[in-house]
Amino acid sequence: MARELTFQETAERSLIKTYRKTLWNPFIAAVQRYELVSAGDHIAVCVSGGKDSMVLAKLMQELLRHTDRPFALTFLVMDPGYNSANRRLLEENAAALGIPVTIFESDIFDVTVQVDKNPCYLCARMRRGCLYAKARELGCNKIALGHHYSDVLETTLLGLFYGSQLQAMPPKLRSKNFPGMELIRPLYCVHEDAIIAWKNYNQLRFLQCACRFTEARDASGDGIGESKRQEMKVLLRTLKKTNPNIEKSMFRAIHGVQLDTFPGYKSHGQAHMFTEVYNAFAADSGGGEA
Repeated sequence: MARELTFQETAERSLIKTYRKTLWNPFIAAVQRYELVSAGDHIAVCVSGGKDSMVLAKLMQELLRHTDRPFALTFLVMDPGYNSANRRLLEENAAALGIPVTIFESDIFDVTVQVDKNPCYLCARMRRGCLYAKARELGCNKIALGHHYSDVLETTLLGLFYGSQLQAMPPKLRSKNFPGMELIRPLYCVHEDAIIAWKNYNQLRFLQCACRFTEARDASGDGIGESKRQEMKVLLRTLKKTNPNIEKSMFRAIHGVQLDTFPGYKSHGQAHMFTEVYNAFAADSGGGEA
């Protein structure tokens, strides 16, 4: 008689079996395409207690288990001021899924709750700074965040509609404030719907943001509240009804930006004008038509 699988084993098996095409394969595709993990890395997988970071933690465990280029993992949890119920839920989920978390405290919620303008942006920046500092203290050279395919597209739309910029979310980023540290996003090619499906399949309940701004959004009844990111999520959902391939088209677009058609762009923090390229091309080609 076959041994009955534990809850942890069932969840792990579903990642590479039931959801192989929608979770495991896109995860591996991102790791390989963007060269996110190298032999000898010590990666701090940042676990917030939400669905995205939890599935990232499990996928990174599977990658470590199957790789021929060994690296090290630390599962880092920063408690920004969770109430006791949320802290308990995070710890119980981590234990049930076999994620050995390292937890440290901060007062970020206390600080950001007093800010009226862009509190979520401030919270994200403060969280990242704390995670970088703790990860470096623990000997890590990279931090892994749970941003996924849907986050990439929503961020691109937010920048266009509210930030007056065409700017995407890169799959990896070198830290300016913590030299030698790098941020990676291994879920870059994973759709949020696949993460939700895995969560529901395993009957898991994870944390949301767990701050008062998220609570206000959930209480609004429309799933949007004051969150512009939620507004982008709803917009994409609406557009998909008439164009099912809109997300795929957007994702391909940010991988094939045609700089020659833009009147201006920035590279490494330096602004450039269309006329620079236009005039240089004219000089090289003798002023003739391309």
